[in-house]
Amino acid sequence: MSSTERQLHLNLFILNTGHHEASWRHRDTLPRQAADVHYYKRLAQTAERGLLDSLFLSDAYGLPPTIRYKVLQGLEPFTLLSALAVATERIGLIGTASTTYNEPFHIARKFASLDHISGGRTGWNIVTSTGNTTAFNFRDEGLPRHEERYERADEFVEVVRGLWDSWEDDALAVDKAAGIYVHPDRLHPLNHKGKFFAVRGPLNIPRPPQGHPLLVQAGASDTGKEFAAKVAEAVFTAQNTLEDGRLFYADLKSRMRKYGRQADQLKVLPGFCAIIGDTEAEAREREAELHGLTQAEYGVYRLSNLFKIDLSVYPLDGPLPYDALPETAEINSQKGRHQLYLDMARREGLTIRDLIMRTASSRGHYAIAGTPLQIADEMERWFRTGAADGFNLMPPYLPGGLDDFVDKVVPELQNRGLFRTEYTGLTLRDHYGLARPSWREYGREHASASRSFT
Repeated sequence: MSSTERQLHLNLFILNTGHHEASWRHRDTLPRQAADVHYYKRLAQTAERGLLDSLFLSDAYGLPPTIRYKVLQGLEPFTLLSALAVATERIGLIGTASTTYNEPFHIARKFASLDHISGGRTGWNIVTSTGNTTAFNFRDEGLPRHEERYERADEFVEVVRGLWDSWEDDALAVDKAAGIYVHPDRLHPLNHKGKFFAVRGPLNIPRPPQGHPLLVQAGASDTGKEFAAKVAEAVFTAQNTLEDGRLFYADLKSRMRKYGRQADQLKVLPGFCAIIGDTEAEAREREAELHGLTQAEYGVYRLSNLFKIDLSVYPLDGPLPYDALPETAEINSQKGRHQLYLDMARREGLTIRDLIMRTASSRGHYAIAGTPLQIADEMERWFRTGAADGFNLMPPYLPGGLDDFVDKVVPELQNRGLFRTEYTGLTLRDHYGLARPSWREYGREHASASRSFT
C-alpha cells in the first residue's frame, strides 16, 4: 500500500452503556458506572489501543422523562474530556457544546484550554440544541426557530474562531531579563459587534496548539448541511442505506465550493452500529437478545417526540398515521432525522413496532449484525464507493461491543490497508489529515480591523 493511499477515519461515539436503547439491561453492561470516570477511562484507552482517530461525547442540557426507561444522564463533556486527556496520549477528544445556550467567549476559552491540556487533540461538535426540555432550563420560552438557531450558530463560530486567533502564535515573549512576558503588539482585541453577540477580546489564554480545535457538525437538514459545508471539518451523519450515504456525501461535498473549500477539507463519517459475532448466527443471536430487552413504551415515546404526535393512541402493529403527521418543513428540530424515519418507514412498509425495533440499536444510523469479515466488507464498500471518509462508531453495548471491534474488526481493516497500524501524528488534525490553520490565514483579518492590545 502506498503511504499516500486514502485510509479510513474512525471515531468512537461513547454513549454511557452503548447505543442500543436497551443496552443498559444487557447482562454485560455497567449502568451504575455511567458517572464513573474510571469506566470512561477504560473505554478511551481501549479506543486508543485500537488506534482510533478520536472519541466523541454527546451532550444535552435537559433530562427527559424517559429516564424511567433508559440511562440518559451524562457527565459534563469538558470535565470528563479533561480527565481523559491525561489518561490517554494520542487519541482525539471531541466534545459537544451548544451555540444556543452558551456564550462564544466561554466556549472559545474552554476548548483552547482543553487543547492545551491534551497537547492539541480536541474537537468541538457544534450543535444548536433540540427540544423544549433543554430550552426551559435556560429561559421561560421554547426552543428558538430552526433558522434563527443556525443564524446564531454561524455568528457564534465566527466569534470563537476570532478569539482563538486573538493571540498570534509567537505572542509569548517570556523575556525574563527584560521583564516582558507577552509582546503586546501580538495580542489583538476582536471588537466583534453583530446581531447576536458583542465581544471585545482578546482571549485570556494563548492560541490553541492546533490553531483551531477541529470543528465537527451533525445537522442533516438543508440548513444544517449548508452550515456544515461552510464551517465543518468533520460531519457525523445518519444514513441507513448505501445509496442514501452516497447522495448525502455528494451533496455535502458539492456545497463546499461556494465557500472556497476543497472536498478533502471535510470528512464525512456516517454512524455505524455493528453487532459482532464470530459467526453470523452468533451476531444475529446477540441482536435478537438486545431487541428482546427493548421496551415498547420507551420506543413509542421516542417516536412520538420525533414526529410531534402522540402515537400511543395508534395500534402498535399498525402503520404510522401518515395523514396526521406534520411535514418535515413544519418541524423545529431534528428535521433530518424526522425525514429519515419517514422515508425508512414508507420504503420498508414498517409498523410502529417495526420502526421502534428498526431504530432501537442506532436511532436511524446504519446498523449491521455480522462477522468481523462482513463488518469490514461493508465498511470498505461504503468507503470505496463514495459514501464515507470513515465512520462514527456506535457500539450497541459497552464495553463489550468496543472490545469486539478493536480486537476483531480493526485487524481486518489493517490487513486490507484501510486503516493505520500506528499513529503517525500527534494532534487530532494530524489524524484526520487536516492542516493547522495558520494565524495569518484567519487572524490577520481581525487584527487589521483592531488595534493591538495594550
